Amino acid sequence: MTSAQTVLNRRRRTWGKTAIGLLLTAVMLFPVYWMLNVSFTPDQDMRKSPPDLFPAHATLEGYRAVVDQQLPYLGTSLVIGLGTVALTVALAAPAGYALAKLRPRGGGILNFVLLAAQMIPGIIMAMGFYAIYLSLGLLQSVPGLIVADSTLAVPFAVLIFTAFMSGIPGELLQAAKTDGAGPLRTFWSIVLPMSRNSIVTVSLFAFLWSWSDFVFASTLVNGGAHEPITLGIYHYIGNNNQQWNAIMATAVVASLPAAVILVLAQRYVAAGVTAGAVKD
Repeated sequence: MTSAQTVLNRRRRTWGKTAIGLLLTAVMLFPVYWMLNVSFTPDQDMRKSPPDLFPAHATLEGYRAVVDQQLPYLGTSLVIGLGTVALTVALAAPAGYALAKLRPRGGGILNFVLLAAQMIPGIIMAMGFYAIYLSLGLLQSVPGLIVADSTLAVPFAVLIFTAFMSGIPGELLQAAKTDGAGPLRTFWSIVLPMSRNSIVTVSLFAFLWSWSDFVFASTLVNGGAHEPITLGIYHYIGNNNQQWNAIMATAVVASLPAAVILVLAQRYVAAGVTAGAVKD
């Protein structure tokens, strides 16, 4: 086989792999495209057979419904998401520092417990929270939902912080101790500023989990005065009424904050997730 044929075969393989990759990407992104398509489709065209691949009579009725009816739900989701991020970081960062650098007794057992906690089905935890909140009077409250959503994020966050903080040189902490800094001052002034990537990673995942949560929301705040967007969408669905363009428009708008945050924070996420994977 000549060198020219070898190069030609390589190019064919490369183009073949590229074509397969584009096809798979198109298949995976098609639901997103269809969500956009339906969000612009008027109600009278919803049941056309075959359906329009492009909205022939595009309308903004769905997005008007979002502006008129869904903004309070989006605001509630934003408050819950930011509250979950704050609570998760406040609890997980000191715990990760303690496990990584202070080496408390039973640290290995605690790591195992954190891993096991992530395997508990959410519906089981929701039932437990329901019974507790019923006796405490926290049902249909935003603080109660923030605490519940944080239980999903804290175990993962502690593991991320532990892995990242384990890679911080011990010489820095020893120098801080020599200068008279205690564990709390060392954590606040040295460890936390150096853990920016892991903080961004944990904050992103905590926000996304709380933003997309449905199980805790439907169990703990359904029917209350403050419902997140995951419940707001279902107000468009009834026995005799399905406003699909409004549903999909709400889904599009609800997806935008998560997508923007993920794009802006992706480089920090890559560094935070891989932290501690390689040891010197």
